[in-house]
Amino acid sequence: MTARLPSPVTLTGTHVRLEPLTDDHTADLFEAAGGDEEVWRWIPVPLPRTEQELREVNAARIADPRCLPFAVIHLATGRAVGVTCYFDFSAEDELLEIGGTWYGRPVWRSEVNTESKLLLLEHAFGDLGMGRVCWKTDHRNERSQNAIRRLGASYEGTFRRAKRRPDGSWRDTVWFSMLKDEWPAAKARLSGRLAAGRGTAGLSG
Repeated sequence: MTARLPSPVTLTGTHVRLEPLTDDHTADLFEAAGGDEEVWRWIPVPLPRTEQELREVNAARIADPRCLPFAVIHLATGRAVGVTCYFDFSAEDELLEIGGTWYGRPVWRSEVNTESKLLLLEHAFGDLGMGRVCWKTDHRNERSQNAIRRLGASYEGTFRRAKRRPDGSWRDTVWFSMLKDEWPAAKARLSGRLAAGRGTAGLSG
């Protein structure tokens, strides 16, 4: 199968629906996490303290040609509770990154992140024909690193002084990846966690 680039699509599971992010999601997303310093601590943008500031953050994601952002809709409420994205995709090299992920605190350690990642990974490996999916996060963000490891991703290394934080300090960036032939086993584990009602932590970064 020849890999193809991701394009806007809606991915639906039992607990969540991932749909293309639009300005219409802003009000829900601000209610979910606007101004929450803990949610935004590791996201590489200034903390959005108003709905308009969050609208600008979302607009930048939508306008970025290297990014395909999704609003995460919690089916139990019908409300947007977070955002997750595909980044830096290449059909020629059969790779993409999952990142820019955050959720409101009420859905941390719930089924939301687990099923969101199942949907994204299944689409990446199964529908798009990607051979590699990667994640990058701040070296101080241990919660995100642990959640990525629980997905079944492998630690690849740490890039020192790789990115400037919004406060001007420098972060080291921790890299993880999953390859296509590792996906079936990871999918089985994640599906088991979801069936057992065990979530992975709310990612950010």
